[in-house]
Amino acid sequence: MSNVSDLTATRTIAIANQKGGVGKTTTAINLAAALAERGEKTLLVDLDPQGNASTGLGLEVSARKYTTYDFLFASVRPSEIVIQTPHNNLSVIPATTDLSSADIELMTRARRSYLLHDALRHPEIREAGYDYILVDCPPSLNLLTINAMVAAQSVLVPLQAEFFALEGLSQLMLTVRELRETANTSLRIEGILLTMFDRRNNLAQQVEADARGNLGELVLRTMIPRNVRLSEAPSYAMPVLNFDSSSKGAIAYRDLATELLEKHNKLHSEGVVQ
Repeated sequence: MSNVSDLTATRTIAIANQKGGVGKTTTAINLAAALAERGEKTLLVDLDPQGNASTGLGLEVSARKYTTYDFLFASVRPSEIVIQTPHNNLSVIPATTDLSSADIELMTRARRSYLLHDALRHPEIREAGYDYILVDCPPSLNLLTINAMVAAQSVLVPLQAEFFALEGLSQLMLTVRELRETANTSLRIEGILLTMFDRRNNLAQQVEADARGNLGELVLRTMIPRNVRLSEAPSYAMPVLNFDSSSKGAIAYRDLATELLEKHNKLHSEGVVQ
């Protein structure tokens, strides 16, 4: 059994939900940008073969000489893979469609669930002194997502405020529990983040009530609203915080960063092992 929370100065969060279209990559991009804006040195690991998080941070595909695929499988130094984005305090390990074959290759590897865990413990990653490492997972509970959860201290779960929102969440929670018992004894749920929330919509309010009723304090205080600026920002290859700093979407992701920082600082001050 491996306790993987040995990067004590760095908080690693996997952003995961096996259901697509819930705002997972939007959350990865904008939470990373909001943490960086607060002065937290942040690394975003794009573990989704679609590479949308990389694109959303302004990285052209032609600029991605090395990618997450090389980070996992090749003997390439992290310093050659990590790219500093145009945004202060924010770096990214980009992804391309090369990563789409990773699940097949992982099946043949020893320690196949630990490749990201081991890669993130490379001396160059340690020496970089990241405060936060966020991992944008693919929309499935495949071996890439398992790698992210084994490498992380916690899982942030974006949950769209729509009918059947809670369906499928039980499988993700079960996976987290199984990993706690086997590969990563420190893994926990960082929080459930309600996304695409419209207060005017009775269904959205019912989903919120159901989520808070069933999951209690796991549901974060911050909710991400439906916001056209959030939808537009990726086409301009930038976080909404830069695209429209005063938009409701930008404000919400700043609130999310604040909520998580307050939670982590409280745990740290109480001497809780995270």
